[in-house]
Amino acid sequence: QVQLVESGGGLVQAGGSLRLSCAASGSRFSNSVVAWYRQAPGKQRELVATSTSDGTTNYADSVKGRFTFSRDNAKNMVYLQMNSLKPEDTAVYYCNAYYWAGRKYDYWGQGTQVTVSS
Repeated sequence: QVQLVESGGGLVQAGGSLRLSCAASGSRFSNSVVAWYRQAPGKQRELVATSTSDGTTNYADSVKGRFTFSRDNAKNMVYLQMNSLKPEDTAVYYCNAYYWAGRKYDYWGQGTQVTVSS
């Protein structure tokens, strides 16, 4: 079982920065793939970045060079540093973690709102 709680969202002007945090509980977190997703109003949820258990990260093309995903398995924390924010980054951001143990175990946080004003 993994529980996820996001924080750090808010309102920022275009060009600004925010740092999202995701606090995880559960013993399987360090073995999990962790991802950040976002969903803008009227749009489908999209993948922003992923991190495997060994720290390998991948990013959506739309955020490459601006966002940085980091994880601290010792603290059960993941972070998404978002720089050079654009109005199109406005969305609810969700933390996701999953692992395989006979079947896929998939967990989501409640989301945190990020609003970028122009």
